[in-house]
Amino acid sequence: MKFYKVFATVLVALALHSCGAYFNQPFDQTPARLGEQSRSTQNLLNLPPAQDPVEVAVYNFSDQTGQYKAVENGSTFSTAVTQGSTAILLKALEDSGWFIPIERENLSNLSTERNIIRNTKQEYIKNLNPNEPPLPPLKYAGIILEGGIVSYDTNILTGGIGARYFGLGGSAKYRQDRITVYLRMVSTSNGEILKTVYVSKTILSQALDGSLFRFVKFQRLLETEMGITRNEPVQLAVKDAVEKAVHDLIIEGIEDGFWSAKGGNTVNQDVVEAYKEEKAVAESTGLYNRIFFQQKFKNALSFDAGVSLLDADYTAKRVGGMARLGYSMALGEVVSLNLNGAYMNMKTGNTFDESFASVDLNAEFRLLRNDKLSPFVYAGGGIIMGFADNQESLGLDGNQTDAKVQYGAGLEYALSPRVGLRLWAEHDITFTDKLDNLINGKRDDYYFNFGVGLKYYFNFSSSKKTDDQQTPAVNTPKQ
Repeated sequence: MKFYKVFATVLVALALHSCGAYFNQPFDQTPARLGEQSRSTQNLLNLPPAQDPVEVAVYNFSDQTGQYKAVENGSTFSTAVTQGSTAILLKALEDSGWFIPIERENLSNLSTERNIIRNTKQEYIKNLNPNEPPLPPLKYAGIILEGGIVSYDTNILTGGIGARYFGLGGSAKYRQDRITVYLRMVSTSNGEILKTVYVSKTILSQALDGSLFRFVKFQRLLETEMGITRNEPVQLAVKDAVEKAVHDLIIEGIEDGFWSAKGGNTVNQDVVEAYKEEKAVAESTGLYNRIFFQQKFKNALSFDAGVSLLDADYTAKRVGGMARLGYSMALGEVVSLNLNGAYMNMKTGNTFDESFASVDLNAEFRLLRNDKLSPFVYAGGGIIMGFADNQESLGLDGNQTDAKVQYGAGLEYALSPRVGLRLWAEHDITFTDKLDNLINGKRDDYYFNFGVGLKYYFNFSSSKKTDDQQTPAVNTPKQ
């Protein structure tokens, strides 16, 4: 019975994990509905109204990737992305309220229909009504919007997790694709490219499944499985990217003085400032949502607090408190030299409870220096000093000073360019067996330190630029 309870628990967990898809399974035909909004639709609709909408023409905004859908077996002539991106762009331009789209994609159809109207008026209506007005001229645009879908990258990030035990198992997998859109604005008076925007959008696919394959009795096999797959629609991703491109084009046009919102400079400035903040974050975010900033400080002070765990000759293990102060000086992009002083309270057995101090010199390697979240490793040597009273019965000096080596690793999260939050663990190996005032066996004593702390970065020399706000690292070297 325990086995079936476990299986039922796994099935319930799998179902609840993707309850949005599981409890909304289609069981019947559904009527047509209005198209879904993307994440960028509301931002586009929330823009302030334009002072004077601009006539724009879109001849072609197409798929320039030339990619076809990937299939496991055989071949397909279905394209990877929608071929109707021009219609998506025209809808976004109309929804924004900042543009008056003019039909140019099917200009031949429009010209043919106008010729039919013109000929009909000349041959029939003119004879009945000589004052019939002529057909009004076509509107012309001062701006042409060009561009298209320039890339569709599949499997930029894949992963999953799963387990199976005696025929009972489950797994979760995900895949991330990415679509990239360029939109440029061209002047019809002289052909100058006035502005170009670039937008990318990720497309997420997820799969979750569970299965059971087990003999419950002799010649009685139980086999069952369930699964859920959820794929983000590519068309909706294209819509999101195109609407974001139109939104950014409008604001950058405001910034460069091509057009203006109702309300004048005050409204324009508010919209542009909000966009600049968003753009700064976007420019400091790399692929896989890695957030970059420029670490321009060469020196740092740190304070850490945590616990120490002595592993010596006593069988019983207890933790004690510790605190550490440190100074570090950068020697390069990823290497720094650290000098630390620590106070530790070590406990072990039922009687040993003593205080120690240590001084360490380490070489630290911060592997992703310009990332908001970066792992680091370090190693070095130092000394440890004990403050315990002499134990005359063993003839040991509790106030001894001994050499040691240490190594450790951790994570640092940049709260700002000046302040980092650190989480770390360290292994210290001493060259003495008398750390706990007890000699037993051939192995020397060692201990572990675990801590969390803050690191404050600064420069000794005054810098021309003292702004402490994060600066986007657009040209950050690859780590």
